[in-house]
Amino acid sequence: MSKVELTIAGVGGQGSILAGVILGTAAVRFEQKYATQTQAYSSELRGGFAATWLIISDEPVVYPRVKSADIVVAQAQDSISRFAHTLNPDGKLIIDEDIVREIPGEIEHVYRIPATSLARNTLKAPITANIVILGALCRVSRVVGRHALEQAVAQMVPKGKEELNLKAFNLGFENVQGV
Repeated sequence: MSKVELTIAGVGGQGSILAGVILGTAAVRFEQKYATQTQAYSSELRGGFAATWLIISDEPVVYPRVKSADIVVAQAQDSISRFAHTLNPDGKLIIDEDIVREIPGEIEHVYRIPATSLARNTLKAPITANIVILGALCRVSRVVGRHALEQAVAQMVPKGKEELNLKAFNLGFENVQGV
């Protein structure tokens, strides 16, 4: 890997931005890579637009803006409307198939994970869907290694919730479809 540009998007409350922060932290702290992370969200506390953009590279990142995403993670249908057009032609789209129903036909590489239902029904913790998505992202892209991401998850989730979140990560890693 020389440089990977990513977008992780959903709605407020889904943890898209936290997922991006964890991913960037894993790259920098545990794999000694360079990373930039920017974010934006609407003014609603829950339910409004939320997104994070990351560039992870083996070289210093001189321009922090994602221009052509190699990977787009969509946790909500609105994320497809907003960001699918930014995916480069060989890019990978990872979706929470519980929520995202319509995918543009021109996207070749689509990976599906039932993140919301796995978090809700298997773990009884809907709040972990973003970590399920991170597990799927790790399996699909290997932009950051599994061990590095597991370390970052364990460090960055609330104390006492490490085991639950690592289970969520593993569910995503093992259950992503299209790999």
